[in-house]
Amino acid sequence: MSLPRLAVSVIGDEIGPSLREMLSFAAEHGVRRLDMRTVDGRNLLGMRFSEVSALSSALHHAGIVVPSFVSPVLKWPAPGKPPAGGKVDFSFDPDSCPAPDPLAHAFDIAKDLGAGKIRVFSFLRYPGFSPPDLGEAIDRLMDLARRYDVLVELENESVCNVGSFAELAQYFRAFDNVPSHLRPLVDIGNAWSAGQPPSDADLAFLAPMVDLIHLKDRDLTARRAVPIGDGGVPWASELKRLLPLVSVPEVTASLEIHCFADGRNAVARSLKAVQRIASEIGAEIV
Repeated sequence: MSLPRLAVSVIGDEIGPSLREMLSFAAEHGVRRLDMRTVDGRNLLGMRFSEVSALSSALHHAGIVVPSFVSPVLKWPAPGKPPAGGKVDFSFDPDSCPAPDPLAHAFDIAKDLGAGKIRVFSFLRYPGFSPPDLGEAIDRLMDLARRYDVLVELENESVCNVGSFAELAQYFRAFDNVPSHLRPLVDIGNAWSAGQPPSDADLAFLAPMVDLIHLKDRDLTARRAVPIGDGGVPWASELKRLLPLVSVPEVTASLEIHCFADGRNAVARSLKAVQRIASEIGAEIV
């Protein structure tokens, strides 16, 4: 059985903070896809539309495709629900958005970037959460997704309510019919980092809906990010579990290394590791 192709992308600010660094790395390493999150330390959701359009023009002029807007949508407290606390990377205050409607602004950004996918979260974790709590927010996102024809990718992120792989599966099992524009963004690295690797049952349930994955690795003993291949996440075996169950012919595999002290080198090493792993399991990289 042939595996789906892996369309390898890199989250731009994993390379370096500036657009110049992102584009020079892409040219040096033959990278054609950059997923966008922040530039010069500023989240795109906090930028005016004219600023985003200037970035988008520079990316397209350089021949770069942007598969996903790695947005911080719903990586903020739910209304009336103080979060449980803890360190939160790349969280966002929706009041800092320059547009009156942060959700619509996020889709405007995705469309301008040419991104067919937008990453979202499930509000910062609070006690007593249940899947219906996301109903109003997801309904609004689905309305926008249909209008803009952009897929919404819900990620398992430990500081959010849908935090574990099991919680991601639980959330999608709660639907009688999963909305046509909603997908699970399975982050297997997050699951291993939390000490809760995906179960066979949860992986089998979510995999047919998957079209985007994040790739990262961790030194599980030292509890720190490392380049892919240097840590304890068994990517070859995990991809061999996941990919045969995927229903689309091509999966976007986005590198989210989190080695910011030496991002450029860490991403370069990770790209080589992904190429080696893909060859080992018989998956084509495009």
